Amino acid sequence: MKPKLLLLVAIVAFASAVAGVFLGRYFFPRPKAAGVELHDVLHSKLDLDDRQKAKIELLEQGFAVRRRALELELRSDNARLAAAIEVEHGEGPRVTAAVDQSHQAMGELQKETLGHIFAMRQILRPDQAKTFDQAVVHALTDDAR
Repeated sequence: MKPKLLLLVAIVAFASAVAGVFLGRYFFPRPKAAGVELHDVLHSKLDLDDRQKAKIELLEQGFAVRRRALELELRSDNARLAAAIEVEHGEGPRVTAAVDQSHQAMGELQKETLGHIFAMRQILRPDQAKTFDQAVVHALTDDAR
């Protein structure tokens, strides 16, 4: 292979990889710190009794497994999107399909997260639930302000 052609291929491959990373970060940003704040409210500010702590711990263990599986699915979706971009260099059918697939996984993660939040809420007393609800609303709207 001629050196100029090899250099051109390397440049195109690098540019495609950078575009894949950019699009991956755009479509799949890292989780916000607001979830940490919600966790802190749940475990530090609600004065949970031992029964509540045990039930919530079980919920969190189950959710951690499901969340991890969905996060791995999103990583796979990012890799498929990057590969599609590398092949099509634009909005072709493979890129569109990869984006649609990733949106499905993102939606599933959001539904699972909401289900987890609602399940934890059911364990709380009414006074605790009020504080928890405020923290949830704050976590969902804080970055929008």
